[in-house]
Parts: sequence; C-alpha cells; structure tokens
Amino acid sequence: MEEVKKSQKRKSSGDNEEKATDLIKKPKSSQQDEESSEQPSVVLLFSGKRKSGKDFVTDILQQRIGQDVCTILRLSGPLKAQYAKDHNLKLDKLLDATEYKEKYRADMIKWGEEKRNQDPGYFCQLTTTDVPASFKVWIISDARRQTDVKYFKEHFTKETLTVRVEAELKVRESRGFVFTKGVDDAESECDLDTGISWDFTLHNNGDKHTLDKELNSLIECVNERISKE
Repeated sequence: MEEVKKSQKRKSSGDNEEKATDLIKKPKSSQQDEESSEQPSVVLLFSGKRKSGKDFVTDILQQRIGQDVCTILRLSGPLKAQYAKDHNLKLDKLLDATEYKEKYRADMIKWGEEKRNQDPGYFCQLTTTDVPASFKVWIISDARRQTDVKYFKEHFTKETLTVRVEAELKVRESRGFVFTKGVDDAESECDLDTGISWDFTLHNNGDKHTLDKELNSLIECVNERISKE
C-alpha cells in the first residue's frame, strides 16, 4: 500500500513539473524566426488629436484592405502593458476608452516619457517585433512624437506613409473631448501638430462622403504598392 502511495506521489510531482514546463516559453524554430522577420509592404503611420477618431478610421481601413493582410499595431500597447505591470493595474481597462484609462493617463504619459528619454525608439521596436509575415500592411494607429516618425522613416524608409486624422474642435467635443491640463498640452498630444509633411490627411468630421473619398485614395496607394511586389 505504501508503494502505491509513493508511486502516486511521484506521478503527481511529475505532472506538476510538466505543467510548470508548459508555462515556459519555448524558443522559436529558425523557420518561425524567418517568417516573423519579413519586412511589410506598407507601413501606415497614423497621428491625430485626442477624440479625432483615429481608432474609428483605422478600423475601417483595416476592414477594407483585408484583415488577412492588414494588422493594427499600437505603440501604446507595450507601454500600457509595462505600466500596468509596474503599477499593479488592469491592462484590459487601460487598453479601452474608459474612465479607468483617463484616470491614469497623465501619470502614464509621464512614465512613458521617462522610458523614451532613455531610448526614443523603445516602444516602436517593441511594437514591431515578431509581427507575422502574413501581414503585408501595418497600421501604426497612434504615432505621437517626432521620434516615432523618425524611427519608422529610418527603419522602414520605402514602406512608410504618414497619415494625419483631423477633426474640428466642436466635433471632438461632441465625442467627449474636454481639455485636460497636463495631457492635451503635453508633448504626447502636441509634438506632431507641426513639423511633419503628411502624405495623407483624412478629415473625420462626420461627413461620410468626404472621409470615404480620402480613404479610397489611401487604399488605392496601398494596393498599388502591394501589387508591385
């Protein structure tokens, strides 16, 4: 009877070791590394003021280009993930447009600036690491600084197109925008207001006809670049 119990104990211990091993991330094969390192055909680098509708516009764009070839990458993704980890916060709440995110926005901006001062391309590199090669079009939905634009133009020179989403103040206010000191006058909101010659400008003021026309011009340019490969 004792032998049976010892055997069961050894088996249970072995099962726990196997489960712990399963949680350890296994290294990728060389083939997977090659598949994840391929350059995209197009990088669409988006910028816009708060409540201008960047997420709304980029979601439409991804659907029209095709979700099988187009992915949306957010520079704020790894930033929020690390910030949530360091401050014991709920990541899913920081990633959506809730009051929870607004509560921590100012401090998160300050924390992010400290990281960028150490390495301006830190979050750009994290965001674009290990993107599956099947995605030929990358939409970077939240460029906020001159250094973001510089990073992509240096690392994806031929592939990058810059896109600015514009919306009138009264329209942004109707979407819930309220000027917040320390947020809307910070570098993260103002650094790209000047100094960039945008390849495309999309006007998101609620006029569907105008927005569709401008989106179609952008999509035509994207398709043309993809077809040349």
